[in-house]
Amino acid sequence: MEMYEALEAFSSLSQETRLRVFKLLIEYGSDGVLPGKIAEKLKIPDNTLSFHLSHMSKAGLVTSKKEGRQITYYANCDLMDDLIKYLVENCCSKEAKSKGKAKNNCNERKC
Repeated sequence: MEMYEALEAFSSLSQETRLRVFKLLIEYGSDGVLPGKIAEKLKIPDNTLSFHLSHMSKAGLVTSKKEGRQITYYANCDLMDDLIKYLVENCCSKEAKSKGKAKNNCNERKC
């Protein structure tokens, strides 16, 4: 994953509604969910939800599948895995780059 891809994903998830939508999509897993169900569960107007799903799709966080007139949305878990891997490799350890291997020092840090 390139830095700009990580930034795009983080930027998209940094908005409350989009983070709530993404969390719900993850909960539905491989079954996916229709936008009407998302709007109902999260109490989001349809046009607002459409805007946020479009933004998340552009960032690669959401995929969709059209079946007839219905569109089912899914969280892109592969991208999320890549994002976590990016953080571990690039943000958790400065030793990883110098030794050519990823070492997870996130648990050792005190904030």
